[in-house]
Amino acid sequence: MSPIDLGIIVVYIVGVTLFGSILGSRSKGLKGYFLGGGQVPAWAVMLSIVATETSTATFLSVPSLAYREGGDFTYLQLALGYIVGRVLVSVILLPSYFRGQMYTAYQVLNDRFGGATKTAASVLFLLSRTLGDGLRLFLAALVLRNLLLLSGLVGDGPGSIMPIDWAMPIAIVMMGLSTIVYTFLGGMTAVVWTDVTQFIIYMIGAVAALVLMVARLDGGWADLWETGSALGKFRMFDFTFDLTRPFTFWAGMIGGVVLNTATHGADQMMVQRYLSARSQTQAAVALICSGFVVIAQFALFLLIGVALSIFYVEYPPERPLQVDDEFASFIVNYLPTGLVGLVVAAIFSAAMSTLSSSLNASASSTINDLIRPMAPSMSDDRLLRLSKVMTVGWGLAQMGIAGVAAAKFQNSPVVEDALAIASFVTGIILGVFLLGILTTTVNQRSALIGMVAGLVAVSYARFGPELIEPLYPFEGALAWPYFALVGSGTTVLVGLLASRVSRKGSATIPASES
Repeated sequence: MSPIDLGIIVVYIVGVTLFGSILGSRSKGLKGYFLGGGQVPAWAVMLSIVATETSTATFLSVPSLAYREGGDFTYLQLALGYIVGRVLVSVILLPSYFRGQMYTAYQVLNDRFGGATKTAASVLFLLSRTLGDGLRLFLAALVLRNLLLLSGLVGDGPGSIMPIDWAMPIAIVMMGLSTIVYTFLGGMTAVVWTDVTQFIIYMIGAVAALVLMVARLDGGWADLWETGSALGKFRMFDFTFDLTRPFTFWAGMIGGVVLNTATHGADQMMVQRYLSARSQTQAAVALICSGFVVIAQFALFLLIGVALSIFYVEYPPERPLQVDDEFASFIVNYLPTGLVGLVVAAIFSAAMSTLSSSLNASASSTINDLIRPMAPSMSDDRLLRLSKVMTVGWGLAQMGIAGVAAAKFQNSPVVEDALAIASFVTGIILGVFLLGILTTTVNQRSALIGMVAGLVAVSYARFGPELIEPLYPFEGALAWPYFALVGSGTTVLVGLLASRVSRKGSATIPASES
């Protein structure tokens, strides 16, 4: 690792922190801190949406899906479902968010059902967001750890100043604190505009790495296409109806649609972006267009994975590569000086854009959904100060999750684990939103019963095969793209049933007794 590369990385991390802090200093009040004043243009909202859902897991883990044996482009089937999900969000959910002054998605639930439902949905969001983004922070820190080891500053060598066991904790603290600083100082304005900058940086880095990788193949682009085709790497569609497989056409068109409707329609991290747009129409355009950008982006990272599978045949690595380490290993070992720093900065861009969005959304939900209702007389200035404290608190929580993951993480692609966590909870929240928006008779008690049933159902879908295997109807566990469908479907059906039973019970009580 050359001093030039290390310098580029340091300049990037310091620069983006200062950039976000300076931009965010113009924000005034809670609306400015959480919604950017509602004046963000549609194109910036679109790029911010893409950058937010593009974490280090996307940058490093998606290539691993195409790289490994049997890997191909079938992951894109989920992205096709994501576009349909975005259209549904624009038609069904967006209108509710632009009625009145909203700070969080869950205020809609408060208006429709009451505070208990809003609180339950907000808590589920906060827990799932912290767990998922803690994993993303872990993966970003893993790259920084490798850089620290390569620099010689951390390790067992004569020039090292810290033992090797310190590498991962230091990496987690550096990544976590740098993101906390500009989110703390700048709020939503800093988050969106640094997202735009980071999108440009990580796309340039990814394309540059792919071009240089292909240039080193014996046959160049022709070799990539011919060998990849021969290995079946470019296969995109799999019409097998198997509920245990995550990357099939049906998983994308059923599970992917519901999952994306949930993550982009009932997740405060995304809803906060729509509310920062200038109008509902601009928010809808930004959301739908972002789906097509995401498909192109996923295709790029999968193509990198195919190129890696051919590259390492021609240039065998010196050591066995771990899952998710294939692209990172190429970056630090084969890219020229200067470009290594740029691409690593791109990886950090992907990580910081997601983490900063998560921190701001978590702070917003905590303040507006949990604290503000309990202290309605609290001034905006005090709430703003408390919001910044919450930003730091949730950042420290994500750092803690990353530390646990570093000690316990299993050998599987992080992107699947992060998405599985999202689909586990957001489907339940989506189900409550659908009960509130599409029905008029379901009350709060029925909605809460539906949420509990949804949580039980999705827990069984995930853990049932391991605990009660003889009673489970499928061979193996249900694939994670279907978790959101199980959670939302159960929540809606049980909520409707509970409401009907409640109405029948009320109807049987004589008027004199009621």
